[in-house]
Amino acid sequence: MPPKPHRVLLDRVSGYADEAAAYMRRRRIQRQPFARLYYAGGRATEHPADSTVGAELFVAAGAVIDLTGKGRRA
Repeated sequence: MPPKPHRVLLDRVSGYADEAAAYMRRRRIQRQPFARLYYAGGRATEHPADSTVGAELFVAAGAVIDLTGKGRRA
């Protein structure tokens, strides 16, 4: 006996909802602040915000943003 048409639609929608929920869980887990440095030649390194180098890079980036932001507003 084939499934009722509304059950097929309900199964499809619930499958999409499950996939969307899984995507959001993965994204939340992976979205941690980090600093990425690019070097000449194409090499790049990533530093988490809670590391020493990462914290120093965040402070330096904040200072650069403050300097450029004040220059444009004045």
